[in-house]
Amino acid sequence: MTLAMIKHANFRNVKVRYSDKGKGRVIVLLHGFLESIELFDEFSTKLSRSFRVISIDLPGHGKTPSLGYIHTMELMAQCAKKVLDSLYLKKYVLVGHSMGGYAALAFAELFPENISGLCLFHSTALPDSEEKKKDRERVAEIVKHDHKQFVSELIPKLFDPENIPLLKGEVLKAKQVALDTHTEGIVAAIRGMKGRPSRELVLKNARFPVLFIIGKKDVLLAWDNLMLLTALPKRSYHKVLEHAGHMGFYEAPEETFKAVRKFSRMCFLGKG
Repeated sequence: MTLAMIKHANFRNVKVRYSDKGKGRVIVLLHGFLESIELFDEFSTKLSRSFRVISIDLPGHGKTPSLGYIHTMELMAQCAKKVLDSLYLKKYVLVGHSMGGYAALAFAELFPENISGLCLFHSTALPDSEEKKKDRERVAEIVKHDHKQFVSELIPKLFDPENIPLLKGEVLKAKQVALDTHTEGIVAAIRGMKGRPSRELVLKNARFPVLFIIGKKDVLLAWDNLMLLTALPKRSYHKVLEHAGHMGFYEAPEETFKAVRKFSRMCFLGKG
């Protein structure tokens, strides 16, 4: 990633880092938990041959500072909107990976008029179960004491075990980005995800097309549960990755790139 592609926008007295690549109709990439724009580098570069691609470091991640003790998905959506408004952009396809999908759904609820299409990339509109909420709080306490151990255990779980020997560099990069994430940002995001509401109605009422990218080997989000959500939007599309876990842009880069490119072209042509 070249320095010329890196820019900043002001949001609530902090500098939000983002990258801006390519020309034309706009795709916005929102990364997941413990991630940053670096993980989307190759993916965004390929997309930038056909589109203008904006990738944003969400609050408490990458080089964007934390904004408080809880980063709600609405806060992350407002942060992304501020970046896009600073560029005078009015319409775009939003692609949200994992936590970025939660933020994208909050964005779609708050600013539906700006969305040409929405891609949930290993993400869900369902809220945490009560059991999951308790687990989030337990994890937040663990992170406060030893976030390195937490990262070391979590990152490999994001990949299909069969892919790990083939993607050692990608696993290492994901781990390093996660290790570089400050503890306060990790905890704030955990609590923000814990408190997010159901956004099934956002999908059901969407006036824009929705693409679901689903990993068959995803241990965080069961693929069959995600398939049920694909019935909610009026204009719904899905891509099931047979040999991917939670990191499809690494585990199935060509499949996911082609799916997002095809979907985005369709959205901008108004054929969805």
